[in-house]
Amino acid sequence: MSRASAAPAVPLRAPLIFVRHGETDWNVVGRLQGQRDVPLNPRGRDQAAAVGRALARRLGPSGLAAHDFVASPMARARETMAILREAAGLPVEGYALDERLRELTFGSWEGLTWREVQERSAQEAARREADKWGFTPPGGESYAALCERIAPWLAGLEAPTLAVSHGGVARATMHLALGLDPREASMAEITQGRAMLFADGRLQWL
Repeated sequence: MSRASAAPAVPLRAPLIFVRHGETDWNVVGRLQGQRDVPLNPRGRDQAAAVGRALARRLGPSGLAAHDFVASPMARARETMAILREAAGLPVEGYALDERLRELTFGSWEGLTWREVQERSAQEAARREADKWGFTPPGGESYAALCERIAPWLAGLEAPTLAVSHGGVARATMHLALGLDPREASMAEITQGRAMLFADGRLQWL
């Protein structure tokens, strides 16, 4: 369980269950996906189903169904949400999409591994290593800019919500909703196949 390291910029008014999409083949080889539409692989689909079953056991069918459901419009997030809901005994439909939940974009680096980025753009890669939160990849987006995109979404949550989105969005949420230091948030490991509960200024892995 994580505690805030500073006052949160966007204190949540309702609990948020956050699920990162399941694994893709690009995750396996370490390619920067960003806003490329890469589908889940078989393990990713198994992870999505496992999260759905785990949440149904923990919250009960009625407790889980009482949440608002929203997903990033990217294919891997939508597929994760559909599989999660079916595994939890809920209708596959019944969730909203929100453009603000799209993953951080890496611009021209998308599709490359980090080693390939370092080989092709050594100086820019070094700058990002020095300031992972504030650096903007060529044609891409920084974590700081991502926070500006999702802060209004977080501030607008009025009911318990289950969101399926991406690792970068999870890290930005940790900074905004928990007050986690940007450097620490940028390095956080966001596990696939588990859910994160943001509530009462804390984070709990479910």
